[in-house]
Amino acid sequence: MSEIQSQTQQKTTGGQRCKKLATRIDLTPMVDLGFLLITFFVFTTSLSRPMTMRLALPNGDNILEGPKITANKVLTLILADENKVGYYQGDDSAAIQFTNYGINGLRDVIIKKRQAVLAKYGDGEELTVLIKPADECKYKNVVETLDEMLINKVTRYMLLDLTATEQNIIKAHI
Repeated sequence: MSEIQSQTQQKTTGGQRCKKLATRIDLTPMVDLGFLLITFFVFTTSLSRPMTMRLALPNGDNILEGPKITANKVLTLILADENKVGYYQGDDSAAIQFTNYGINGLRDVIIKKRQAVLAKYGDGEELTVLIKPADECKYKNVVETLDEMLINKVTRYMLLDLTATEQNIIKAHI
């Protein structure tokens, strides 16, 4: 543990000098104790368990019907480049119109379509928006469009790929 070593120094020409004691502390047992404590805590602690999310999946017996989506309730947005958004209502891709990403552009289109669905079906929540980014579209444009969905409280929207017909229409207009 600790040991005290004593040394005496004597003068030859005089009397005896006082003893000077040198102390030396051995810390080996303290280091051993530290490592024992570390290994104890490493072995007794539990690692974080993987967290899983439970999904409520329907069984095959009780299948509910989804919402009835008609062409009058669908607005398709084609995200072209930084300044152009193509949109058409229903499934008539030939009647595509273009606007911008601003408040007076995309937001007005969504508000008008939502009001039309509300007037015809009595519930603006039935609006379904299909978002289709083109190859020229930037990530920023997709985020702005998703923000517009949140601002306008559109609860049904999907990100989809462009069809070949839509790609041809976009290339013709750009």
